[in-house]
Formats: sequence, structure tokens, C-alpha cells
Amino acid sequence: MIKPDELYGTPNRLASHYSEFRVADRLLLTGHSHQAWPDRGFEGQQQAWRDAAEYVDEKWDRAFEAAERVRRGYRRLLGDDGGGLALGQNTHELVVRFLSGLPLEDHPRLVTTDGEFHTIRRQLDRLAEEGVEVIKVPSLPAGTLAERVIQSVNDRTAAALVSSVLFHNAQIVPNLGALSTACGQAGAELLVDAYHALNVVPFSVEQQGLGGAFIVGGGYKYCQLGEGNCFLRVPPDTKMRPVVTGWFAEFATLSDAADSKVRYGAGHERFAGATYDPTSHYRAAAVFGFFEELNLTPALLREVSRHQIELLARSFDALDADPQIITRDRSVDLDAIGGFLALHSKRAEEISRLLRERGLATDYRGDILRFGPAPYLSDSQLSGAMDILKEVLQAIS
Repeated sequence: MIKPDELYGTPNRLASHYSEFRVADRLLLTGHSHQAWPDRGFEGQQQAWRDAAEYVDEKWDRAFEAAERVRRGYRRLLGDDGGGLALGQNTHELVVRFLSGLPLEDHPRLVTTDGEFHTIRRQLDRLAEEGVEVIKVPSLPAGTLAERVIQSVNDRTAAALVSSVLFHNAQIVPNLGALSTACGQAGAELLVDAYHALNVVPFSVEQQGLGGAFIVGGGYKYCQLGEGNCFLRVPPDTKMRPVVTGWFAEFATLSDAADSKVRYGAGHERFAGATYDPTSHYRAAAVFGFFEELNLTPALLREVSRHQIELLARSFDALDADPQIITRDRSVDLDAIGGFLALHSKRAEEISRLLRERGLATDYRGDILRFGPAPYLSDSQLSGAMDILKEVLQAIS
């Protein structure tokens, strides 16, 4: 069993499992956007090819087994035995299926926030152009966001769509269970974007009172699964009939007598898609297996993440940087943020570029420069990253 302090020293005990990504030799601090993949994932990807070559069209039984292992991995992270999981290549296709099942003619109002990731933001903005009433609640302060969304939900509302962790600044949104209750009372659905929570901030459907909520997320970020591994958690009693629907959604009814009404399977099967490339599921199943074997639980990973964020924050504070150039929001407790440190600067793009030129990979969103550690990075690497930031700040001052 790996202990947290084994991931702080040099060499980091996990680093050798990521040899293809060379994590011990590079400063990769875009972990909130794209964490490195463990070598085990490459083995899974190779197995997908071997199964296709050996079994040809009969490979699908094995592909569906890999998909079910992916579902088990996500259920473990969600702390959820009740809901079903529809899988998709990206969250957008799953969100679109969800939206297409809403009764927008009778309930033409959608409530969201101004802090949602582009998947939700862009699609809702386009629906607004077509006459759907879209209410955007200010996302800050995140600590009271759920309460503000509740105030905007009424009997005209078809759904509320919110994040559990805000993608641009990593602030955690509490009290989503109360929002779920309010949506239920108003006859509205709730969709929670948990992408920036899973595998870095413990998430529990049961403990958070989200049994009646739809939850969307994926594995490109903290789960280290790579592309093509997204899910939509579907409440077990849903009767929604998505207009955007693939033929996999009728697998369970193919033998039924045909009639004029489009048939759906039960639960999450209603949101199934169609033929897909299963390679990503092989890779994801292998990575989930790797995490389980090493007992890399959400609780352990949260402990490591908090240690790393605190180290980065302390190191940044020690720089005593000119707040007119760069600063951080110290009014938000570090325990209330997720997997990266957000630094505010009108020159975020320039700073990120200069950091990359010096071998430090970060990213930015608008005026927010983001430092995203990962469990395979050592403390000395994180301290070294802040030393490079100091060099850049001195160069531009």
C-alpha cells in the first residue's frame, strides 16, 4: 500500500509507473487538464488491437466487458450503487442527449452559472439564441452558489446545470443536495458536472444527497484515462426519452414487436449511443485496475492534492510577488478548492508562455494562470516550478 509521504520525496514512488510520459524528467503542471497516463494504459490499448485482430467482429463481447469495468471504476469514484451509467466519447454528446429529453416546450427555462465549462456554456448559449430561456447565475462566491441557483429555479424550469468544482478556479461548490431537493420540488431535473472533482475531491452521490440527479464527468483529467471515457450518471427511475438517441438505446427491445413509437431500454440504457471505438475503454479499464491495485483511493489522492496545493501556495506567497502583476485569492480557504492553484494576472497568457519556454507546462483561462500538480510529482519538482515562476516574474517586472 502506498502512503502519501512516499509521493512527496525524490524519487516519487509513482513516477516509475509513468515512464512513457517521463514525469520524473518534466515539469507537467497541467494535471487539472491532462494528467499523464500510467504505462498500464498502454497495455490496455494494445489489448484492444489484439482482441480486434483475434476475434474480428466478435470482439464486441470483450469490448462490452471493458466498458463494464469502466462503469465499475466510475461507480467507485461516485460512491453510487443506485444509478446507471451511460458512456460516451465526450461529455458534450451526453449533455446533448440529456437536453434533448427535457420538456422544453412546457418548461422553457434552463438555469446554469457563468462558471460552467465550455461544453455546457456554448450549448446553452446556442439554445438561448433559439429562444430557450437561459438564466446564468454568478458563480462567485462559490460557497453560496447552490443557494443562488435555488432562488432561480421555478415551475417553468426544465433543468439546472451546475458544476461541483468550478473549472476556471477550482473552487468547490457545496450544498448541491439542497439544490437537488429544490429541483425535485419544482419538477425540474438537475445535472451536475463532476469532471473537476472525480479522483481529486471525494464525491459521494449518497452522502451529498444526489440520488435523483444526473451527473456527467470523464477521465481525461484527474482519472488519467485519456480521451473517449466520459459518462452520464442516470437516476434509476428516469422516464426521459432523449430525442437525440442512438440504436444502442434499443438493444433491450430489439426482439419486441415493432410499433410506431420509438422504444428505449431502462434507466441509463435510454441514453446509450451507437457504434464506437472501444480502444479507449480498454485503456481506461486498465488504468482503473492500476489505481485499485495500488489502493490509490479518492481519500488518499485528496490528501496528496491538498499537500501539493498548500506547498504551491506557500511557495508562491514566499515570492512576495507584485500583486499588480500576479496574486491569488486568499479569501478562499485552500480546503475549499480542488486540484489546482489559481493565480490571477492580467498577463496570464504571457506568463504561461514564458514558463513553457523554460520547461514548465502550465495553462491559463482568461486572467487565471493555473498550476495543476499530480500525484506522480515530487515536492522538489513543485518547488522548482515556483522557482521558475520567480525567474519569469523578475524578467517581466
